[in-house]
Amino acid sequence: MHPGIKLRHIRAFLDIAAEGNLSAVARAQGITQPALSRSLAELEDLLGQPLFLRQGRRLILTEAAALFRRHAIAALQSLEAGVAGLRPGQGGAIRVGVLPTVATRFFPQVVLRFRAVRPDVMLSIETGPHHYLIRLLREGALDLMIGRLPAATEMSGLSFEHLYEEDVVLAARADHPLAHLPLAEVLASVPLILPPATALIRPAVDAYLASLGLNGIKPAVETVSLALGRGICLASDAMWFISRGVVVEDLASGQMAERPTGARFLSGAVGITRRQGDPPGGLALLADIAHGVARQAAAAS
Repeated sequence: MHPGIKLRHIRAFLDIAAEGNLSAVARAQGITQPALSRSLAELEDLLGQPLFLRQGRRLILTEAAALFRRHAIAALQSLEAGVAGLRPGQGGAIRVGVLPTVATRFFPQVVLRFRAVRPDVMLSIETGPHHYLIRLLREGALDLMIGRLPAATEMSGLSFEHLYEEDVVLAARADHPLAHLPLAEVLASVPLILPPATALIRPAVDAYLASLGLNGIKPAVETVSLALGRGICLASDAMWFISRGVVVEDLASGQMAERPTGARFLSGAVGITRRQGDPPGGLALLADIAHGVARQAAAAS
């Protein structure tokens, strides 16, 4: 490594990569934007290639920079772990809001990988509906939230990192007796479980039902709870519109089955939401691991 590369260069690069914006990082670091720009330019000169491309007002990592970022995070976290090792029990905590769509399979994998690297840091995890978690995030009670992309009206002061796309499925018990009938006929005759009216996926589900001539249909239950929705479906002929990530294990095991809808618009972005201007700190490692889990899942599908 070039001896001119300093820790301030690495921190500046990682913060800019996380935020995609020079002014936000400069404010968070308490320095001027020209000073931050100089640190970035110095690092690019020392590495011998550009690290970012401009897209409008955002800075986007080059392919080479994405590779460098993974190693830079690992190096910085290794240093932080070494310092934390000198002060046992002072690793701190990261407060994460987890929506149901990532709670069944995706986020448990993130937790286990994070623990393998940073066993000194506790992950304090809060679950609940979107409107509840986003309020906690704004109030500072959470460091970040992982789940569906918030509505545009909710994004003021927040930033979103895309992880993957996920669809909404229509799930039922595997041996559902009406599986052979036309879908609109089935949905009109069975107990229907829908996401609550406040859920991010509810408008898309309502639009789909309207496309089948079932607008205004009254659900038997409204929930995104895995325990409740799964229990009702397995014990009855109920059918449930729910994010795939919630029921992914039951679909994989064959206990529940998906009834194809053919509606491409029943999908949306899943990612990391956090406050703009927050210093990445240990959050950068957690975000990087989440991206790694998402890439691995995409490669396996």
